[in-house]
Amino acid sequence: MSTPRSSSTTAVADSRIPAQHPFAAHLGRAAAAERAAAHRAWHSDDGPLPSLYISHGAPMLFEMADWMTELHAWARALPKPKAILIVSAHWEAAPLSISSSRPAELVYDFGGFDPMYFAMRYDTPAATELAEQVAKLMPHSEPVHEHRTRGLDHGAWVPLKIMYPDADIPVLQLSLPTHDPARLVDLGRRLRGLREAGVLVIGSGYMTHGLPYLDWRRPDNVPGWSSDFDSWAADALSRGDVDELAGFRTNAPGMPYAHPTVEHFTPLFVTLGAATDPAAVPATAIGGFAIGLSKRSLQAA
Repeated sequence: MSTPRSSSTTAVADSRIPAQHPFAAHLGRAAAAERAAAHRAWHSDDGPLPSLYISHGAPMLFEMADWMTELHAWARALPKPKAILIVSAHWEAAPLSISSSRPAELVYDFGGFDPMYFAMRYDTPAATELAEQVAKLMPHSEPVHEHRTRGLDHGAWVPLKIMYPDADIPVLQLSLPTHDPARLVDLGRRLRGLREAGVLVIGSGYMTHGLPYLDWRRPDNVPGWSSDFDSWAADALSRGDVDELAGFRTNAPGMPYAHPTVEHFTPLFVTLGAATDPAAVPATAIGGFAIGLSKRSLQAA
């Protein structure tokens, strides 16, 4: 049973956020939506949950009201999952590993932000059952290592805190063990059965992530390399062309500026692998740009 939000450590920490902060307003809107109509829990009659690819921001996402509203509305449009398994761009580790199956300290893997973000909490229920399910899905030749003291990094807890602010869903993070698209699609395929048990499988990255090449004097400007890469990806996704997407290093316009390192794009292949048909056309749930980067986020059936 999850802890009531009114007495949870997450809620206590959230209560200290200044009332004028955009995230405090978001929490108020989310609470009002829940009072108006409780988020319906997933049931087996719903069938498998989709797999998601989410573009996530750093803590500055907590200051972007429109983006937060889009993420929360997306979450509420889906049945409330029994658990969440998320692969983040910010944990590249092999062999395959999982975060602690019991609540652990968050990973505040960012710098230069307001101290309030280092005091945020996201203390979710134990995910021991999910950890056991994941371990059973992997071959004996590839055992899953649990880091018992590792909590969620910001690629996981920042978007999830916005989407599911009550912190009442068990969450487990899976490491990104490779950047080989074929191997990541295969990893997603192994996770596919979790969706049938009400587990939401998420790949968390950013459709474009060329931070070194942004003009910070003009944050609303969308560089050509960002818009070109996004258009190319949208076209390939609309055709279900996984091979084209897998060749992004050489096929995509805007490279290597759109992804000087590739860890924010490759979680997409876990999402596609976890879909019932990786070549089926996913639905774009969120589009547009923020600080010049593509927010494109997808839902695969």
